[in-house]
Amino acid sequence: MNLLICAACGVRNDEPVVVPDAPVLACPHCGHRQPFLRLPLLCVTGPSGTGKSTVAALLLERLRDRCVVLEQDLLWVDGLRDPADDYRAFRGTWLRLAAMVHQSGRPAVLCGTVMPPEFERLPERVLFDRIHYLALVSEPEVLAARLRARPAWREWNEERIAETVDFNEWVRGGAATMDPPVALLDTTTAPPEHTADAVAEWVAKTLG
Repeated sequence: MNLLICAACGVRNDEPVVVPDAPVLACPHCGHRQPFLRLPLLCVTGPSGTGKSTVAALLLERLRDRCVVLEQDLLWVDGLRDPADDYRAFRGTWLRLAAMVHQSGRPAVLCGTVMPPEFERLPERVLFDRIHYLALVSEPEVLAARLRARPAWREWNEERIAETVDFNEWVRGGAATMDPPVALLDTTTAPPEHTADAVAEWVAKTLG
């Protein structure tokens, strides 16, 4: 089910229209109204090196009875690596995919680096009740050491490491003032299993 294609006239609407206060898509071409499941999307975000990929694997067992866990790098392919408009094609594709997953009745947990300014402005944002963000962060010295220890094929040089450390500090300093606010989880000393437990607890609390 492609939520951007009208079930009645078949026209593709790249800027979906949702009826106010109702989970119903309204086709601007023919007026057809299509009910859909408008669930919350949960994003486990943060800089590289804070443990997102490791946690994503551990969340599968912890959340498989209630959510669908997705790793953002899955779609980091040549056709979507266009930096135009802050990787608009990549981010929009993820929102459309997550919205389609939601039609099965289970919310998605998306693990990958994304912040509110990158998702909240997109036309596909209306397909979700709300997007919740939890950022994994770390002390800068520990984060830099983790990135330096990565295998050579991942091409982490000192300039790239410094940029990531700066991003980590930006997230830590500005999370509370973003719209919506971003919750923080420090992974500096926590074993991956403990971090996964804390993320699973955040998911359960967020979903109520």
